[in-house]
Amino acid sequence: MIHHLRRMVDGRGGPWGRAFDFAVQFLVILSIISFSLETLPDLTASEALWLYRVEQVTVALFSLEYLLRLVVAPKKKAFVFSFFGMVDLLAILPFFLSLGVDLRSIRIVRLIRLIRLFKLMRYSQAMHRFSRAFVLVKEEMTIFFVFTLFTLYIAAVGIYYFENPVQPEHFKSVFHCLWWAVATLTTVGYGDIIPITLGGRIFTFVILMIGLGVVAVPAGLISAAISQAVREEALNKRENSPIPKEEGE
Repeated sequence: MIHHLRRMVDGRGGPWGRAFDFAVQFLVILSIISFSLETLPDLTASEALWLYRVEQVTVALFSLEYLLRLVVAPKKKAFVFSFFGMVDLLAILPFFLSLGVDLRSIRIVRLIRLIRLFKLMRYSQAMHRFSRAFVLVKEEMTIFFVFTLFTLYIAAVGIYYFENPVQPEHFKSVFHCLWWAVATLTTVGYGDIIPITLGGRIFTFVILMIGLGVVAVPAGLISAAISQAVREEALNKRENSPIPKEEGE
């Protein structure tokens, strides 16, 4: 019995497994639509009540799904602390946290409900390939992230020394300059804080050129990793596919 339930929950139980997957995906989408409708400013009391009822039903079903996955999991502790185990728990936790407390806290707590979008990742082969790609390049991405933080700090220090003497109201300290560094290094360039000295403008040009690499490098790494994940998936399918018998055997 547990074996059949596990196959259904994992989406490998034939029609029942596909129906289970579809039902969970439908609940996720319904919950997100309900969450969005709750933000409308002119809801009547009855409409708000209906949306709350929808939330109650979806939370009840998500809770049953979580318990079912916990029951059929061969290693329950591993499931609870796995990525999808945490996602499933966070999908229902905000509702229970908002009960019996100051209603003003709901505005903060219910934001966690958006974690339900991650539940859709469980049913997407493309998302599995994407997560596999991140695993393949996690070391490179870690090094690149550290390099980016280092570059942000250098950019903030550099612009501080160029612009602080002439614009102390905007470039008050290195910490204030970090906002300029983020906007410039990511090539967003809001224009709310701009350099006016020659040295500051030349320095900004250099940071912008580095920023183009900051955007391009991780995109290239992930693109190459996704291609490798696709090749691995195709190879696994070929290895696991049944070998056709020769004629006459």
